[in-house]
Amino acid sequence: MRHGQSIPYQEGQPFPLVDGHGDPPLSPRGEWQALRVRDRLSDVPITGIYVSSLTRTHQTAAPLAAHLGIEPIAEPDLREVYLGEFEGGMFRQLAAENHPAVVRMRETGEWGALPGGETNEQLRSRTVGVIDRLAANHADELIVVVCHGGVIAALLGHAMQQPARRYIGARNASLTHVVVHGDAWMLRAFNDAAHTGGLTADHDPPPDL
Repeated sequence: MRHGQSIPYQEGQPFPLVDGHGDPPLSPRGEWQALRVRDRLSDVPITGIYVSSLTRTHQTAAPLAAHLGIEPIAEPDLREVYLGEFEGGMFRQLAAENHPAVVRMRETGEWGALPGGETNEQLRSRTVGVIDRLAANHADELIVVVCHGGVIAALLGHAMQQPARRYIGARNASLTHVVVHGDAWMLRAFNDAAHTGGLTADHDPPPDL
């Protein structure tokens, strides 16, 4: 699951950092989306909930976790792609201004094109490792992993053996269903946001990363 919408970046007011990553909280719309996720999954036999180290994933998981009586577990390696010098919300502003490094990143699909940014391979390696471990620990179970748009793209690129950029754009609070069986990853659904209005909902911001 991608986290709910976070607050907008205000120029000159960088987000607080957690382990170097921008850490904005959910916006009021994001809090509403978290409640819709709870309603959507309230009767699903979920046995575990995992979140990244960033606030927006904890807040998104909270209503569902409280309803199910499950304590979310933080997995730091599920955090969003590291944006290097563009962290703290600067990426949003520079993306809107078509900064040359952002243009290169868009053209190549390589996060490492950002100055000091994490590479696609680094992102894929750390996130796939988490999912493989969680799948092994939860054989024949259904778990929820609340993470980030860049992480979802990296994981699906791995699952489908395609460039991760093809899966950028998961909507806030959308659901993606992946079955992991040994070394096989099978995609069952992607970007399901029916519970928040689907394609008729207000347009979500670019990957807030």
